Order: sequence, then C-alpha cells, then structure tokens
Amino acid sequence: MDDQNKNLILATALSFFVILIWFVLFPPPEPDPAAITEAAPVTETLPATAIAPTAADPEAPAPEAAPTAPDAPRIAIDTPTLKGSISLLGGRIDDLSLRKYRDTLEPGAEIVNLLSPIGTDAPYYALFGWAPGGGLTPEQVPGANTIWTAESDATLTPDNPIALTWDNGTGLSFRREISIDENYMFSVTQSVTNSGTEPATLAPYGILARHGLPDDLMNFFILHEGGIKMVDGELTETDYDDFLPAGQHEDVLVATEGWTGFTDHYWMTTLIPRGETSFDISTLQDPRRDIYQTTVKQTTQTLAPGESAAAQTQLFAGAKEWEAIRNYQNDGGIDRFLDSIDWGWFFFLTKPIFAVLHYLNAFIGNMGWAIIGLTLLIKAVLLPLAYKSYVSMARMKELQPQMEKIKESAGDDKQAMQKQIMELYKKEKVNPASGCLPILLQIPIFFSLYKVIFVTLELRHAPWIGWIDDLSAPDPSSLFNFYGLLPWDAPEAGSILALIFIGILPLGLGISMWLQQKLNPTPTDPTQKMIFAWMPWVFMFMLGTFASGLVVYWIANNMITFGQQYLIMRSQGYKPDVFGNIRESFKRKTASEPQKDPKK
Repeated sequence: MDDQNKNLILATALSFFVILIWFVLFPPPEPDPAAITEAAPVTETLPATAIAPTAADPEAPAPEAAPTAPDAPRIAIDTPTLKGSISLLGGRIDDLSLRKYRDTLEPGAEIVNLLSPIGTDAPYYALFGWAPGGGLTPEQVPGANTIWTAESDATLTPDNPIALTWDNGTGLSFRREISIDENYMFSVTQSVTNSGTEPATLAPYGILARHGLPDDLMNFFILHEGGIKMVDGELTETDYDDFLPAGQHEDVLVATEGWTGFTDHYWMTTLIPRGETSFDISTLQDPRRDIYQTTVKQTTQTLAPGESAAAQTQLFAGAKEWEAIRNYQNDGGIDRFLDSIDWGWFFFLTKPIFAVLHYLNAFIGNMGWAIIGLTLLIKAVLLPLAYKSYVSMARMKELQPQMEKIKESAGDDKQAMQKQIMELYKKEKVNPASGCLPILLQIPIFFSLYKVIFVTLELRHAPWIGWIDDLSAPDPSSLFNFYGLLPWDAPEAGSILALIFIGILPLGLGISMWLQQKLNPTPTDPTQKMIFAWMPWVFMFMLGTFASGLVVYWIANNMITFGQQYLIMRSQGYKPDVFGNIRESFKRKTASEPQKDPKK
C-alpha cells in the first residue's frame, strides 16, 4: 500500500472522528417547547385512548374522573431501593423515587423521582384493570377511576405484599395482589370471580402512561429514549417523534414472550406479562393531550358462573443497573431483558467491554482505575497486531533520512518520488500498510467504549481521583481559575469558556497524543506534516467536552501505546530520542533564522 492509500485510510478514520465530534458538540436541536401540546388537565386522569380498553373496542374512551390521584387514599411503598406509594384510585402505581440515586452531586440533592401522579408537572404512572366484553359495561369492571379497598393498611415491602379488592355489585368480585422484590420489580396478580348467574367476558391489561416529554430528554443520536418493546425475540425502539396517534397505530401480537415500556437515559419502566398465553402490545400517543402510552392486553376470557381467572404482570420501574437486569433475564426468565440497555451498533463489542469493566470495578472498587485496567487488557489483546505495526514504523523511521533525500532529488515530480519511495520500501522489505490496522481497530473500540461510558448507569456520578467526581461528565477543572488555585469558579461545563480554558485531563490528552506522534514516521508532504503536527492540540480542545471516563481511557491508551512502541522500536535496533529530536528541531529552526548583528 503506497502513501496515498495510507493517507486515504487515515483521512477516512479522521473523518469518522470529526463527524462523531460534530454531533457531540452540536447535537440535533431539541423540540420547541411552544410546539408541544399542553398536558392533560388535573381532572383528566387518563387519556381518552386505550386507557380503559374493551375486548371489542380497544379505543373506547375512559370514563370521567373520580377524585384526583393525589386526593385518593394511598398505600406506602418502602424497600431498600424504592420509596413511594400506590393510589387506591385505579390502584395505580404513580409515586416512586429511587433511594440510591440523587439528581446531582450537590449536598442535600433530592433523590431521583421516577413516577409521578396526576396533578404534578409530569404525570407518569402504571395502572392495571380489566377490559369489558360480552355485554359488560366499563362501569362493571375495574379501570382507571375505580376506588379500590385495601385489605390492610400495611406498607408494601419485599416481605409484605398488599392486596386490593373491588366488587362490581352485579356478581363479579376482583382482587389485585401486589408484591415487590428488593430491587425494582413489582408483581401484580389480577384475579376475578364470577358469582353471578350469567357468563362474563373480559380481558386483563396493564398500561404505562406518560404525560408530555421527559424533562431530561437528551434527544441525542447516540442514545435511544422513548418506547421499547421485545416481541418474540425481536427488539423495537420507538422515538417519541415516531409514536403513532391512537387509531393509526397497530396492535402487535406476542405469541410467546415479550415486554414493553419506556426507556430514559438511566431509568426505565417495563411491563412484562407472565404466563403461557399470548398477548397484544399497543404503543400510541394521544396528540390532543400530549400523552404517550404503551399497553399490554392479555387473552380475553369467558367465565361461567362460579368460575375464576387470574393473570400476572410484572412491572420493572427503576434504574437500568446491568447486574439487576441481567439477573432478571437469567434467573427471572425475561427474554433478552439486557437489550433494554442501548448497546448500539457495536453491541458485540459494547456488551463484553462493559462486562469486563463491571467486574474490574467490582474488584478494584474505583471506576476510573477500572477503565485504565480495561485499557491494559485491550492493549494486551491487540499486542500481536500492534507488534507488527510498530516494527514497521521503526523501520520506516530509520528510512526517514533516505525518504527526505528522495523528496529533494525528485523535486516537484510527485510520480517519480512515489516510485522511488516504493522501490525503497521493496528493497528494505517494509510494508507501510501494516501501520494502518491498529488505527482501524481502534475506531470501533473507541466508539464502543464511548457508548458504554455514555449510556450505562454505573459511570453516573462515579468518582475517580481528586477533582474528578463524575466520570460521566466532562473534566470540571479549568485553566480559567488555574485549576482551582484562584478564588473563582471554573466556567460551566459545555460553555464556550469551558472549551477554551481546557481542564487537566484534556491537556494530558493533548500531551499524550503529541508524545505518541513523535515515534511515528513524519509525512513527507508539507501539508500532511502540518496537519499531523496540529492534530494533538485540535483533539485536545475537541475532546475536552467528552465524558472524563473516555478521556481517561484515551490518555491511558496513548501512554501504553507510547511505551509499547518505544520498547519495540528499541528491540529492532532503533533508539528513539523523543526529547532529543525536539531539541534538534529547535536548533535547526534557530540556525535557519537570520542572526542579529551584535554591534546593532
């Protein structure tokens, strides 16, 4: 491969990075808040679409509201990971916060709120019920506005399930048992007994409803936020912009296994019907009220007098913790539940990379050092390929003086210069293309690690050393206050000043790239030489806004690469003198400048 092809590959790789960085620095614009339809009024507890479905007509409107959710009696929820309450209006789970996570790192910050009832700024809740059929009316089955009776006033805990009852007065009695584990999984068992004289036809359902868009919606191309469903092994992700209005959506039949819900950056709610029967999934939007919802409706059942029926649905409502979700998948039998985490195109890399990172963090006890340990492992795996590359670079570095002579003798005749250089490569048995492979391999690895650091919860608010208290955020230090020595705050992360007055980690990145570059062959073309000379400092500013964890990885990668390359080049008889070359370059520059007359 000649220098032109090599440069083409390098240009392609750099173009990839430039596109990635452009989208990071200039993400797609967020939707105009003025264009979003106003959320439903407080008195409207549910959208008028599919919230109280019937067996014959899934789009039947919900009945008028009973007392609003905040005013209805409540049952407390208290677990090691969750706190909140269940409203007896509809038996809805609509008040839930995550004990282990806080909104910010500021002292006294509130714990993260996940679900909120009607009457708050952003209602978001789960409810369950029975869809009427076969002559039943919506008033004869429990729905959104049913006032349930609690069998006791006990708190819902992992050791204490609670039960709700309701009788329709015409022969159907309903019971709902709710239990919860020590993490984030509710189990809701709905049962009905027909003590009347006529058959009753009805279908159990569960609904997740969200009023308006999330306040913390990132709208970033690298992360999916919105609807998510698994249908018989096939994952489907639906952006909020792609939710179809009620009446235009399609019901999806799940034959064996599946689940549906909403996924945010770090949190998720998911409905998982359990049992041997099939069920339908509906994902839709009520545009007038700006409410998004996903629904599961299980098989319609006809109960003869004296018969009973029951259906179970699990509700995951919590943080997307890898280990917890993996246990629900492996031990709880939830099909491909780990795919609820957005692993991206390179899932075959991101999944194992995160698994190794997770175990390293568990062993070391610090995510920053775990990232450095992961870098060492990646470099060890790639060493056989890197060895050939570094040997080739050492040989090319030795040939640099001869290449300079060829360039001088060829003058402006580029074709003759390329021919002589290729003959030199052939004579010395040097393959310049062998240096490209490690660069190309680094692209998917870098992107996969960026994806892991960006989307996985384990790096959120994870400290490293000193001033780095959140590896998922940019380096908070800044030259603006001389890295904390001056008595004023650094510019806000993401601002123009923060980009200009770079932090310590971006500065270390630039220096590490510059050191590594000193071991590589210098391009013969002046333009390429100038571009490569400026590249470390351009990347230093560009990547200054990236997550600290990613910058830590890149610095570690550069320094390990520098050490490997230096030792391999010495083993091949070439003794690089990085700082000696710098001094020599400075001497040549000084000698070429016109000398001042000391008499003047």
